[in-house]
Amino acid sequence: MTSTLPAGYRLEPLDESRRRDILDLDTWAFPASDSIDDLAAAPSPLPWGRTFGVVAPRDRPGALAAMYTSYPFAHFPVPGAELAAGGLSWVGVHPQHRRRGILTAMIDDHLTRCASGGEAVSALFAAEHAIYGRFGYGRAADDLRLEIPRSAALRDVPGAERHTVRIEHASREAHGALVAQVHREAGRAPTGVAGLNRPGWVTRETDALDAAFWDDSAVQRRGRESARIVVVELDGEPRGYARLRRTLDWEIAGPRGRVGTGEVVALDAAAARALWDVLLDLDLTSVVAPFMLPVDDVVTHLLVDRRAAVPRLMDNLWVRLVDVRAALAGRRYMADVDVVIGVRDARLPANTGAWHLRGSAFEPAVCERSDTEPDLDLDVRELGAAYLGGTSLAALAAAGLVTERTPGALARTAAAFTWPVAPGASWVF
Repeated sequence: MTSTLPAGYRLEPLDESRRRDILDLDTWAFPASDSIDDLAAAPSPLPWGRTFGVVAPRDRPGALAAMYTSYPFAHFPVPGAELAAGGLSWVGVHPQHRRRGILTAMIDDHLTRCASGGEAVSALFAAEHAIYGRFGYGRAADDLRLEIPRSAALRDVPGAERHTVRIEHASREAHGALVAQVHREAGRAPTGVAGLNRPGWVTRETDALDAAFWDDSAVQRRGRESARIVVVELDGEPRGYARLRRTLDWEIAGPRGRVGTGEVVALDAAAARALWDVLLDLDLTSVVAPFMLPVDDVVTHLLVDRRAAVPRLMDNLWVRLVDVRAALAGRRYMADVDVVIGVRDARLPANTGAWHLRGSAFEPAVCERSDTEPDLDLDVRELGAAYLGGTSLAALAAAGLVTERTPGALARTAAAFTWPVAPGASWVF
């Protein structure tokens, strides 16, 4: 199912000469108090050549009615492997042009471009939870938000005391290479076991994305201090880091500062213990609030009283399979798998049909079309939800979203699709 734009509208590529128009449209789609001048002064993450706008037929000549971009992730982590993926982002429609099918046409254009470019998967962060399911995206990962009281008790970890700590102003020049190295290593083997990567742990693969990540302009600070970084090292080698900004409030009882962290990344439990020791003992603060943590992050096991940290789950990555055959063959499985899966896909008809998936645990799999009756039936949305190993096919079946045709097939396939490491990205693209 490919949608077309309403009469008079047209889709065209956008380049840097349209940047102020893009920023203006973005503030219409996502209301913001920042001026266009301030937004334009910050580095742009947009990949020119993969950024498209919908031009309105009336109003100002060439005025943007909508836009989207797609980041090229050549090494998107899936269970046990990596695949090429399109990271959908900056999707926005001017309120003057809503409810005309423009969003649908842009999503279809994105999926078509992913398919033609060999990107078997599309992933995104959803501004609103209810939007993207109808386009075949499934909620494939969650993340954890905490409010950890200062001086919260942590369990001991042998070797934590051997680490040294640096607390510095954060900058791309001083810390960019270190952060990229540790972040990449943390995604490849977060448990210390080779082959057990963290699905969805996408890296900042383009220079523009990396530059935007390190932006420390007034737009990013929003009244908080400049960016700081805690670096944990062992024998001179980096083993973890946390980016943070503090705010300070004074109350009658004394200072009530807040430590807001971005990424908190460590390569092992000892480094994590050393890192959290610092974050939980900053003067004039009363709470540490990490923005996005994997749901199985080490700190969730180190906290003596996790309940006091007020844990909240939020949806993280949403995943859409663009090429079912390539996507299913491109990941690894926790157990031997031999199943025929019936897939429904209203937007990409090439995915619809029966697919025979077979392979041994942790080994490359094979996925081919089949003429036999499916053992399981599901929509591509549910396949995307289960794809990174964080959502159980059995749980989806319990909700009436997966149908078992062959007795026993659901349990075996659900076990194969799981993954020991919880999926999730550490930053919003």
